[in-house]
Amino acid sequence: MTEVRSHAASPAAGEAARIYHTAREAGRATLDAGELARLLGAAKLHTATAPAGAIELSIRVHATREFGLVLGAGVGGLDAALDPANFARDRAAVHAAVELTDGADFLARFRRTITWQRIAALAARRGVQPPEAALARLFEAALQLAAGGLPDTPDAQVALHELVLDCACDGEAVQIVAARCSVGAPPLLRVARPIHKIDRLLHPERIGIVGASASGMNFGRIILRNLLGSGCPPERLCVIRPGGGEIDGVACIENLAAIEGKLDLLIVAVAADAVYPLVDEIIAAATVEAVMLIPGGLGETAKSREPAAALAARINAAHARGDGGPIFLGANCLGVVSHPGRYDSWFIPLERLPKPQKVPERRAVMLSQSGAFMITRLSHNPWLDPRYMIAMGNQTDLTHGDLLSWFAAREDVDSIGIYVEGFRDLDGLAFARAVRRAVLAGKQVVVYKSGRSEAGQAGVMGHTASIAGDPVLFAAVLAQAGAIVTDDVEVFDDLFYMAGTLHAKRIGGDRLAAASGAGFEAVSAADASVGATFSMRMATLSADTFARIEAVLAEKKLAALVEVRNPLDMNPGADDDAHVRITAAMADDPGVDAVVVGLDPTAPMVRALEQSRLRPGYDLSDPESTVHTLPPLVARTDKPIVAVVDAGRLYDAMAAGLMDRGVCVFRNVARGTRALVRYVEARMDAERIRRHFGRS
Repeated sequence: MTEVRSHAASPAAGEAARIYHTAREAGRATLDAGELARLLGAAKLHTATAPAGAIELSIRVHATREFGLVLGAGVGGLDAALDPANFARDRAAVHAAVELTDGADFLARFRRTITWQRIAALAARRGVQPPEAALARLFEAALQLAAGGLPDTPDAQVALHELVLDCACDGEAVQIVAARCSVGAPPLLRVARPIHKIDRLLHPERIGIVGASASGMNFGRIILRNLLGSGCPPERLCVIRPGGGEIDGVACIENLAAIEGKLDLLIVAVAADAVYPLVDEIIAAATVEAVMLIPGGLGETAKSREPAAALAARINAAHARGDGGPIFLGANCLGVVSHPGRYDSWFIPLERLPKPQKVPERRAVMLSQSGAFMITRLSHNPWLDPRYMIAMGNQTDLTHGDLLSWFAAREDVDSIGIYVEGFRDLDGLAFARAVRRAVLAGKQVVVYKSGRSEAGQAGVMGHTASIAGDPVLFAAVLAQAGAIVTDDVEVFDDLFYMAGTLHAKRIGGDRLAAASGAGFEAVSAADASVGATFSMRMATLSADTFARIEAVLAEKKLAALVEVRNPLDMNPGADDDAHVRITAAMADDPGVDAVVVGLDPTAPMVRALEQSRLRPGYDLSDPESTVHTLPPLVARTDKPIVAVVDAGRLYDAMAAGLMDRGVCVFRNVARGTRALVRYVEARMDAERIRRHFGRS
């Protein structure tokens, strides 16, 4: 299986590397005319005069701090000078990390742009085929030239900074009109973290704590109580504290040097100024495999940035020693909840945030730079139910790319939700690589990106000392790698929840069926099926499905009131049985790929109340209630079914009962349908990635 298409072995890449090196040795940042001609010639390209009336487009490879070299293509000429806000997503330009795409793959992304639409329209007007093959070859050539100057090549002395090809297309052929290229010094690379030690971080047998008070309830003491309260026995724990004794039944050890053997994990909950000497002691003692740095004030403020950077450099240097040194999570992090590791180190008391198990086997992971983000998400929706919840904080050592790389290889994880404020240098590339590996392994990665506004970026720096980066580029590169990317918190909740509940379902296409006892819900589902870059279409129901639905309506004495169509208004007289049987008929239709069903909880014929005073027993306790009859249908079909309970708190029990039984439930039909459209788009794109890059 090939994870990425490498262009570094091509003759064009080798010649490009020599040309870049020559320019760099001569002290020039820009290639001269002769070098440019040789560079283009290495990829069998040349410049020519633009034909009259041609469509202008720009192809650009440029170095980014987070993602290394990125290929972009889109509007050229005057259009390129317009504010990108004038264009919808993926319309002005598309982007991809150089090493995660090839010519054909990038062409598929390029077809979303307005430039491609203009080229295709011009070709149609002239009665010719648009130049798909020529564009794919041009993209491939740009990738090969980029491969000669990758910024993370070991021992490289030069890196490509920018390669721009200004092009023109007459609808049938593509010409390079002008080119320019610049090079420079490659960035300094960090020592690779020993990420195999993440296993010690998440599944520790021996855990130590520094900073637990013997007399008060500080953060360290709360963490100790949470460890004990989450089922971690006292014999797995120790408190590093002079004077011996014990706290809450946990033995105290004088100092790190007094530890016998090694601790798998040390949790540090001390004041920020005490962290610096303590980290040096941890590195020197070599008695700890993984460290969790809880304190803030280590890089978020102007005063702390220089000493925090020096601390990160000392940790980085320790990774160069034989055993790789300890790994560090944080600083400024909430901690970790590891259900398989049988511990909870968050400093939020369990009484304020219980973490009940909502599925038989937890198969989701949540990673977040912000601990509060995870807390609020889980508090609002415990059905997210992650197997692991990890707050990363400042990424002083372990990064997004490190953690996602580790989880991408885990067979016990299906979906990963991630909150990102910013990446360390080149860690966006490591992250994108990990996204691609996760997608190739059949996982779904949902990413929420904050800091898209200038004010938001300033807040990011003050929160976790991250550099937010360009949100448009971020979304484009990670989406091309295979992630589901959003900048809306509620959309993140919806997609992460849906990824967990629908992971095992087959996405066979874009044909949607919708039904509800409330007419507005049926219409709303159809309206919400239209997305920004992808839409689902209302399926044409088969004759057999028509007959099954008509039989249900006749039995329920609704046939005279309802005309069978898609979307279907079942009428408020439809009971639980009608809802479930009609949903089953739609799901069984070979021409339907997914079903949205409004369960109409306020309708008098639906058993939706926790307890009915008017009709005792005609409620959720009745075995004929949808809460009991819909889950078996959801379990047996391999198609996605989204159920909607659009009503107030009186019907929370109905929604919770269905969710507890594995049904994907939304409280608003438009929101649920929009999430389904985004999810189906992502699943279909992931399948395309698997086919194209070597795994079906």
